[in-house]
Amino acid sequence: MAEPEGPEDRKPQSDEARSAFTPPAGVEQPVPPEEEHPTSEFAVPEGFHPEPAAEPEGSAFATPSTYSVKQAPAAFTPAHGIPLAKLPVDAPWQDRMRTMLRLPVSERPVPEARKEDESGPAVGRVLDLTLRIGELLLAGGEAAEDVEAAMFAICRSYGLDRCEPTVTFTLLSITHQPSLVDDPITANRTVRRRGTDYTRLAAVYQLVADINAEAHEVTPEEAYRRLADIRRNRHPYPGWVLTAAAGVLAGAASVLLGGDTMVFFVAALGAVLGDRLAWLCAGRGLPEFYQFLVAAMPPAAMGVLLTLLHTDLRPSAVITGGLFALIPGRALVAAVQDGLTGFYITASARLLEVGYFFVAIVVGVLSVLYLAVQFDAQLNPEGALSAVERPAIQIVAAMVLCATFAILLQQSRETVVFATLNGGVAWVVYASIAVTADGSAVMATAVAAGLVGLFGQLIARYHHTSSLPYVTAAIGPLLPGSATYFGVLAIAQNNLDQGFASLAKAAALALAIAIGVNLGSELARLFMQAPRAAAARRAAKRTRGF
Repeated sequence: MAEPEGPEDRKPQSDEARSAFTPPAGVEQPVPPEEEHPTSEFAVPEGFHPEPAAEPEGSAFATPSTYSVKQAPAAFTPAHGIPLAKLPVDAPWQDRMRTMLRLPVSERPVPEARKEDESGPAVGRVLDLTLRIGELLLAGGEAAEDVEAAMFAICRSYGLDRCEPTVTFTLLSITHQPSLVDDPITANRTVRRRGTDYTRLAAVYQLVADINAEAHEVTPEEAYRRLADIRRNRHPYPGWVLTAAAGVLAGAASVLLGGDTMVFFVAALGAVLGDRLAWLCAGRGLPEFYQFLVAAMPPAAMGVLLTLLHTDLRPSAVITGGLFALIPGRALVAAVQDGLTGFYITASARLLEVGYFFVAIVVGVLSVLYLAVQFDAQLNPEGALSAVERPAIQIVAAMVLCATFAILLQQSRETVVFATLNGGVAWVVYASIAVTADGSAVMATAVAAGLVGLFGQLIARYHHTSSLPYVTAAIGPLLPGSATYFGVLAIAQNNLDQGFASLAKAAALALAIAIGVNLGSELARLFMQAPRAAAARRAAKRTRGF
């Protein structure tokens, strides 16, 4: 018999004691589940028995159990497959190595395997040799892409695969990774000192060519010995020859602009004084900025002196002639070439260096011209703007200018003749378009510079050397010395608009020279036997709006 419920038993239950999902009294309670834990939507349904995997998938990078080699999707490999890069042995090593650098790492052909009993040189020694050779090339004014190609050629010649050289304006680096599981080895070298010696540059190119050639077997010890001989090699021309060449260059430039014999000697004297002052500053350890500033002052002072003496000579030709040896034409060409080939950091640094030198020249000339204006010197820019047509004399002056420019660059005597002829052809083309046909000076400069780059590259490939000795001196007659002087003179006379317009024209002419030389060099490769992979490579599309 059940006991009656008391008042305490009839109390309402609290919210914690009951739930909204609890069936009320009088409703049949559901059957409790067999398993205490609920199942997941990712659980295998009842009645389905998957095939056991061969190996458990314990990592996100493990091969999935459903992967089959025979039925693999073409996600990473094109339907037609990856073409094999074949590099003909008879092609120039510059083209072959440049092709290798532009290929992805996975598509580069590996170097030939060595014999089992043949051990290669030490990796650290090869990397150090590569950096030392690259340092000489970069310090000599070579473009960043050519330096990378030379460094890559040396590593592959000694059997080092998976090497990645990196070239900036002041730092060289190279990384070698033997395999995907080995630690990479990285070495770098800082370029602190630069010098212009194209004879040394040609010797370094010959060393790289011998290392890369199959007919020669250059050991690292022999390469180190030859590299030491190249560093110890004396310049082909003494100091007094360089000073005389600077004077003759300025005199030839003044004759090119309409000067006579007296103007030639006055311009030569100003350039000689400027060169000696620059050497004095260099001996005292002053930076190159002040060397350029001091070297630009004596030619400007000689032109002002002629104006104060009220002679019939052309002072503008004297001042402009002295500027031709100071304008850094090769540095500008190398900067534009690095920018066009994708080395933007090196291109920016070289352009900044050119800008500093250009400002130094402007400040040096402007200081002298400002003092001349204070002394009421009648410097008339309009008197020198008229073109003077003396074809025979100007062609000879242009060739003399190129020859003396080549001597200043410490070129070998064999290359001076080719550079002189190349510069003479460039001046004939320029004068035909700009003077005879009265065409655009910028267009004439670009066309003439393109021919300089074309012929220079062809001659360099024929002699298996660098193109710099055949190009740098040949662009001497095309340098914008007149536009620079007239811009500085207008600023000194407080004609700022006219002055900046003339300086902008000088910058446009300089860029025309750089782009023309680079375009001519690229066209020259069309006449060469280039690797098939280089002709089939696709251009970069990084800058097409996205």
